[in-house]
Amino acid sequence: MSKLLEVKNIKTFFYTDDGIAKAVDNVSYDLDKGETLGLVGESGCGKSVSALSIMRLIPDPPGKIVGGEILFKGEDLVKNTERQMQDIRGNDIAMIFQEPMTSLNPVFTCGEQIDEAVILHQKVSKEEAKNRSIEMLRLVGIPSPEQRYRDYPHQLSGGLRQRVMIAMALSCNPEILIADEPTTALDVTVQAQILELIKKLQDELGMGMIIITHDLGVIAEVSKRVSIMYASKVVEYSISDEIFYNPKHPYTLGLLNSIPKLNKGKDRLATIEGNVPAATNYPVGCHFCTRCSYVDSKIYTADSKCWNIEPPLEQVSGTSQMHTAACHYWADIEKRREKVGEKTPAVA
Repeated sequence: MSKLLEVKNIKTFFYTDDGIAKAVDNVSYDLDKGETLGLVGESGCGKSVSALSIMRLIPDPPGKIVGGEILFKGEDLVKNTERQMQDIRGNDIAMIFQEPMTSLNPVFTCGEQIDEAVILHQKVSKEEAKNRSIEMLRLVGIPSPEQRYRDYPHQLSGGLRQRVMIAMALSCNPEILIADEPTTALDVTVQAQILELIKKLQDELGMGMIIITHDLGVIAEVSKRVSIMYASKVVEYSISDEIFYNPKHPYTLGLLNSIPKLNKGKDRLATIEGNVPAATNYPVGCHFCTRCSYVDSKIYTADSKCWNIEPPLEQVSGTSQMHTAACHYWADIEKRREKVGEKTPAVA
C-alpha cells in the first residue's frame, strides 16, 4: 500500500549574497494515514523549511526546491502549479504555524479568518461557513465559541489563539496536519492541553500528522516515528522507543543528555558544545563533526573520515525495526558506552 506522503531526497536551497544556503539537503521521510511523525532538531536545522517545502510556501526568490520529490497520494507536489497548490493547501494538507499572534491577522476577527478558509475550499455560503467555524471553535475546546468567533486575536490569550489556529487548520478536514512548534511560548499546563487536544482530534479525524519541535518530551507524548535533523540532514531515524532507548548518532545522544533530570541534584545541565555551522559553509564531511564528542579528529586532517566523507544514512544492525543513522562510527560509539558503563541517557 502506498504512503499518504513520501518526501524523497528533497533539496531546498536559498540563494543569498553570502552564497548558497543549503537549508534542506537530500532529506527523505514518509507518513501513513493516522500516523504521527516527529521532526526534531535545533533551530536552523531545516525542520520548518522541509515542512514549508511540502506546502510549497518557500519564497522564490531567494529560495527554491532544486531537487527531489514530494509525493502526496502519488502526486508530485513539486511539479504542481501554484493554482493546484492553492486547492491542496488547507484542504488536503494544513499547517499550524509557530507563533499564533503573528500568524493570525490582527485586523480581522477570529471567525472571519476561519470563514475564509472554509468558503475558499468547501464552496459553501457565508452562513454555512459561520456555523462551521463556530462548530470548529467548540470542537477545539474554546469556551463561548459564539463570542470568540467575534473576537479579535489580541483579545485572546496565547493558548486560545493557538486553539483558533488549530480550528482554522482543521476546518476543512485535511488528510495531513503539519504542526510547527505548536506549543512554543505557551505555559507548561497549556502545552499539555494543546498536545492532548491535537492527539484527540487526530484520533477522531484519522489524520496523518507531522509534528516539528526541538522538545523531545513532546515527541515522547505524540510521535510513533522520529527523524532527527541536524544542519539540513536527517542524521537518525527510527521508531520513538529506539530513539529514546537505543540512540546511535552522537547528536541524538547530545539531545537526550541535554534533557533536565530531577535526580541530578546541582550538576550542571549538559550541553552540546559549539554552534551550528552556517548553512552557506557546512563541513565537507559530516555536518556534526565540528561539535561531535566522538569525532576521529578534533581539527581537520586530510585522512579524517569525519571531516572529508559524508556518512550515509544506513541501517543500524541488531535492531528489528527500521533504524538508520548517518555516522561513520556508530558501532564504535556503542562499544565505548558499554566499556565505560555509560547508560542510555533516556533511562539514566
